[in-house]
Amino acid sequence: MAYEVSNLDIKVFGKWDTKVEVRDPSLKKYINLMPVYLPHTGGRHEHRRFGKAKLPIVERLINNLMRPGRNKGKKMLAYNIVNTTLDIIAVKTGQNPIQVLVRAIENAAPREEVTRIMYGGIVYYVAVDVSPQRRIDLALRHIVTGAKDASFNNPKPIEEALAEEIIAAANNDPKSFAIRKKEEIERIALSSR
Repeated sequence: MAYEVSNLDIKVFGKWDTKVEVRDPSLKKYINLMPVYLPHTGGRHEHRRFGKAKLPIVERLINNLMRPGRNKGKKMLAYNIVNTTLDIIAVKTGQNPIQVLVRAIENAAPREEVTRIMYGGIVYYVAVDVSPQRRIDLALRHIVTGAKDASFNNPKPIEEALAEEIIAAANNDPKSFAIRKKEEIERIALSSR
């Protein structure tokens, strides 16, 4: 007897639906909202070009939490942090936390940055457009960095700090580290056009 499982039954962490809207057309292809029970692919994407675009966006957030430091390599700890964070976001906003996360990524992703060009021993800084894949990488990195900075040497747990950072970035709040960083990157790029 074969069981048929449709995508309608699958929810992230068994709670959150992934039917969300991505407003930014350039990021639509790179924000993977495929429903999965457990966001843990085990590095199957690693040896394929643009393979990480196939990773669920929640898993990419989990992987960014495992940056060097206290949580390096502890995927289960990062998994539990993100699970609790999504619960906190749902309570604070009353919305689907996956939708709030996608909004935060769209708002925190820089559109333009600076690259170094060396020409005859002279270094020029030139403004360039950022690829969609890198935009998502930078947005996730800045969101996680802001949350880690907020909870470091502070009684506030990382789950609360991450939830506040994601909510602030989703609302385009200048108090968010990720939004400040994006504006700084774009300001520097504007001055070096």
